[in-house]
Amino acid sequence: MFGIGMQELLLILAIALIVLGPKKLPEVAKALGKALNEFKRATSELKESLEVDQSLNTVKKSFDAMNDAKPAADTIASAPDFAPGPSEEATTPSPATKEAAPKTPEPPRAAS
Repeated sequence: MFGIGMQELLLILAIALIVLGPKKLPEVAKALGKALNEFKRATSELKESLEVDQSLNTVKKSFDAMNDAKPAADTIASAPDFAPGPSEEATTPSPATKEAAPKTPEPPRAAS
């Protein structure tokens, strides 16, 4: 505890008892305890706030990285449509290469 041994602590308490008196010492100790408790609470809130800020910065960096990669895809998407040149003729797929649609059997007809 702050590098203070038992002997030093007893000496500080004895001096405080002599200076403040027995009536005032409990009030001062209570006020000092409340002040230390409030200080601990404030430092823990500050620590949590800094952790949240660090998390937000991490998320922001990842979004920035995604946005930096996105313009390359936008330029490809905004490029003009490709039209075949004179050496590349547009061909339509032959019936053999088309996928054959599965045929569903027709329901049996009633005899009349």
